[in-house]
Amino acid sequence: MKPLRWVLLAVVLATAGLAATYHERNPERRALTASVREHNGAPGSYATLGDGVTYYEAAGPDNGRVAVLVHGFSVPSYIWDPTFAALRDAGYRVIRYDLFGRGLSDRPDAAYDGAFYDRQLDDLLKALKVDGKIDLFGLSFGGYLTAHYASTHPQRVRTLNLVDPSNSAPAIPWQLATPWLGPYLFQVNAVPTMADNQSSDFLHPEQFPGWAERYRPQMEFYGFGRALYRSRLSLSRENFDAIYAGIAKAGTPVHLIWGKQDPVIPVAQAAHIRNAIPSLTYTEIDQSGHLPQLEQPALFNQHMLAYLAAHP
Repeated sequence: MKPLRWVLLAVVLATAGLAATYHERNPERRALTASVREHNGAPGSYATLGDGVTYYEAAGPDNGRVAVLVHGFSVPSYIWDPTFAALRDAGYRVIRYDLFGRGLSDRPDAAYDGAFYDRQLDDLLKALKVDGKIDLFGLSFGGYLTAHYASTHPQRVRTLNLVDPSNSAPAIPWQLATPWLGPYLFQVNAVPTMADNQSSDFLHPEQFPGWAERYRPQMEFYGFGRALYRSRLSLSRENFDAIYAGIAKAGTPVHLIWGKQDPVIPVAQAAHIRNAIPSLTYTEIDQSGHLPQLEQPALFNQHMLAYLAAHP
């Protein structure tokens, strides 16, 4: 029996060590409640949808042409600040929102796949009584989500505007793909570094002081890491060729914009989408990393508004 006791002791100690590491490294400390939202001071509003509460901000004339902005993998909707202002000032009815799992939106126990995010956008449009076609913008991971939505809801999309979009299924190491082990490793290794790693999106991060601190508050709420982990898993299983084939077949006008010095999704990957959707319009923005709408806002807005004007 003595060897068995030693084995049991080792298991207990290992479990305690893993639990201690999880508690120490995991930044999630509280629930995202109505009271938290009430005292947050964010300028937007909240819509209770089928899968939970979604934070959104809308501006511009009520009868304006509707543009919807979808952010990337983990930075919430404030990443669209210059674009939001430019569309509002140009007379568009512009809407941006936090994806489930990010910012001030709920973090439900869900799949976080394309169908899930299709439903969030569809439900939000219904809640805001947006019935006609929209100009849909997707940045990075949001480029995947908006392409997915355009392929499944072609009748709702006037133009699809992809900015440095995710366009291929990433390889997931076996450790991260393993149930229980994967979520644990992601939560204790990847999640704690998320805020500080955001500066790598920029060609000139020194021009964006305080970027990590603006990001950090969302990490405190339960379910943040789970949402990101499941999003990454679902992305690794996606069939991008089928998505782009559907968009091309529907004839949806597509504007593809890319930062020339993007260190996250290299500009060479634009060829994948250009080959799949030959009719698209391509704009490359120099002196910009992964976020051209922030690093070169004047040039970005000029091309963006010209493209929209050409597709009334």
